Amino acid sequence: MTTLVLGARGMLGRALARQLPAALAWDREELDLTDAPAVRAAIGPGTDVVYNAAADTRVDLCESDPAHLLVNDEAVGTLASRCREAGALLVHVSTDYVFDGKGTRPYREDDPVSPVNAYGRGKLAGERRALASGAEVLVVRTSWLFGVGGPSFPDTILKLAASGRGELRVVDDQRGRPTFASDLARALRLLVARGARGLVHFANAGETTWFGLAREVLARGGFPDVSVVPVATDEFPRPAPRPAFSVLDTSRYERLAGEAPRPHLDALDDYLAERAGREPA
Repeated sequence: MTTLVLGARGMLGRALARQLPAALAWDREELDLTDAPAVRAAIGPGTDVVYNAAADTRVDLCESDPAHLLVNDEAVGTLASRCREAGALLVHVSTDYVFDGKGTRPYREDDPVSPVNAYGRGKLAGERRALASGAEVLVVRTSWLFGVGGPSFPDTILKLAASGRGELRVVDDQRGRPTFASDLARALRLLVARGARGLVHFANAGETTWFGLAREVLARGGFPDVSVVPVATDEFPRPAPRPAFSVLDTSRYERLAGEAPRPHLDALDDYLAERAGREPA
């Protein structure tokens, strides 16, 4: 039997390939998910699990360019249909941006969804295609993903600090749970081993704001003298609105996996070590 990792050159795809060394790890060059005949040819009866880490995550660009739907929405339906035909499990990764951010407690899997931006609407449509396909499906929503091998908030903060910036202005009125790509990859593998299906939320423990995360990144990343100024979202207008509160409730993951996610600050230390080419502590 064959396990596939799709989107293998992104930060989550790389982490999954490390978790699943026997898997076939394919990126767009090996399999273009928007090419339906190629998808049907690639996923056959010998395939047991397909991990879909491919996505167009350019949130602001999604507002003006509907091409993101080809990967985030339509390709997920094609994958799910082919997995149903092949008898394979589809593991699909989604986002906290399916919620509108008006909640006052962490979002559970069965809470109402109402995305405030085009990216969230596309990812929600992909979720629904997968879950309605009749295939064996596990959809895992995550939030504020960071890791080595792709653009992320901690990487941006560190690059700005390294460029000589003495002060950074960072949004302090959006709250979420940061997630280390390596921890998410491990969680996906563990959920599959536990036989999980349907919707599950996973993020590292501990909620914060982008301002709070930036302070920790700088302090732990070797730039304690860089000043971080908290600002409101309105001071940084962007094409795509963001939910003000997108904290995910991971209780279902904890029941299924038999463990709680580790704190995001512990994961951040491992990310910084990996980024610097050191072995995590």
